[in-house]
Amino acid sequence: MPRTTRFDAADYLDSEERQVAYITAALETGDANFVRDALGIVARARGMGEIARNAGLNRESLYKALGETGNPEFSTVMRIVRAMGLTLSARSAETTRTTKKRRVA
Repeated sequence: MPRTTRFDAADYLDSEERQVAYITAALETGDANFVRDALGIVARARGMGEIARNAGLNRESLYKALGETGNPEFSTVMRIVRAMGLTLSARSAETTRTTKKRRVA
C-alpha cells in the first residue's frame, strides 16, 4: 500500500495574499461553515496561539469556535478577523456575478 501524507491547506496559505484570497472566496460563497473553516485554516497558518492572544481568547476557545462543530458568535468572528489584521467589507452581490454571454448561431 502506498504511503500518503495528510493534506493541510494551511501549508499552502503561506502568504497574506493567499490567506486573504481564501477567506474572501469563502465569504463569497455565503456558506457559514466554509467561512468558519477558512478562518480556522488561516489561523493555523498564522499560528493559533498568536491569533488567540490577539483576539483576547485562549487557544482552546479558538480551536472550539473554529472547529468542525463550532458555531462562533459574530462578535467572536469579528475579534478573530481583527486579530488577523483584516476587515470585512460589503459590496453589491451583482458585482460578484459574472454574466454569461450567449452564443449567437
